[in-house]
Amino acid sequence: MNTDSTRACRTLAADPAARPTTAPAPADPCDPAVYRTTAPHSGGPAGARTDVAVVGAGILGVLVAREVLARDRTATVTVLDRDMIGSGATRRSAGLHFPRGADDTVRTLAAESERYYADLHTARPDLPIHPLGMTVLAPEAAEDRLRETYLPEAKLRWTTELPSAVPALPRDFGAWEGDGCQYADVTALTQLLAAELRPAVSFHEGVAVETVAAGPGGARLTLTGGATLTAGHVVIAPGPWLAEPAWRDLVAPLGARVKKIVALHVEVPPAPGDRALVLDAEDAFLLPLHHRGHWLFSYTCREWDADPATVDPALTAGHLREARALLTRYAPGLAAHCRSGRVFCDAYGPAGTPLVTRLDPYGRLVFAGAAGGSGYRLAPALAARAADLIPSLPSPRKATT
Repeated sequence: MNTDSTRACRTLAADPAARPTTAPAPADPCDPAVYRTTAPHSGGPAGARTDVAVVGAGILGVLVAREVLARDRTATVTVLDRDMIGSGATRRSAGLHFPRGADDTVRTLAAESERYYADLHTARPDLPIHPLGMTVLAPEAAEDRLRETYLPEAKLRWTTELPSAVPALPRDFGAWEGDGCQYADVTALTQLLAAELRPAVSFHEGVAVETVAAGPGGARLTLTGGATLTAGHVVIAPGPWLAEPAWRDLVAPLGARVKKIVALHVEVPPAPGDRALVLDAEDAFLLPLHHRGHWLFSYTCREWDADPATVDPALTAGHLREARALLTRYAPGLAAHCRSGRVFCDAYGPAGTPLVTRLDPYGRLVFAGAAGGSGYRLAPALAARAADLIPSLPSPRKATT
């Protein structure tokens, strides 16, 4: 983004008296009224307009579009992604939802999202959302904290029945069963929801946003190929691509960071009754991916400030060594079957709390994301929060399923 020209736009818009009085004021490039006049000079088509533009066609971006239309069926919505729908972090997501949160904000988001997905699954049982049992392993002394962290809907209860993969608990550990867990094939779900929206939403795949500027009446985006798009509001849901030039300077003050995420594929077929296994003390989990025929082991990788454009998607020997050592403590029979996996990035908000906030003085640009590896789990609630920041949409929030 050309920050000098953007700053000039904002100054003129905020203080009309600052404009010269000896000659007519030049057209403000931040005023949507002149976009159709200036668009031909950019080499792109003139007059492209939309009420809401969503940048990013992952699970969050698609749910933002769905939320906007649930509130206003007459709204025009355009979704843009430099890749395909459901690509990026969405394509590599484990898709696990479990009812917990490290703080009150995340617990509230998780509770809203749990209800959303439950209603969606009831209304559309054909969608790839799979309810699942859950077992939490943690030190016995952590029980009070667990009951604060997990939602009441989880109905945590002590159990002496261990999952088949866990021969014995570490010393002074306990096990708790819980409800409200499910997992999804997130890519397939995102694409199916997008297909439903296509009659009402304009999707632009393989189209990147090169610049975005906001004014008092709206926002203007320039796109690859020289096209322009005028929008009443823009929701930027970029996943880990926080440093894209179009919004890097706008997002940087939020303090979000990008971290590498590593998950191992355990090449053992899960049995029909196998449950998700949450290793609370390790911030890790074992997920039976029944639809793929193997387990997934996600553990906490501590490699910060990764670049999603250059991160190597291949596992390293160090990743395998770390994961196997951790898994051996709980499920030694599965550790030897970790041979492959997925490496990608995600954005984390400060203190681990997701971000939904306005980015400009006019309230035309909204950022949504930095969910810290919980993009699928919290996406419905984050989409609703983003829609809350678009004043033309009805409020309070309506049911969106």
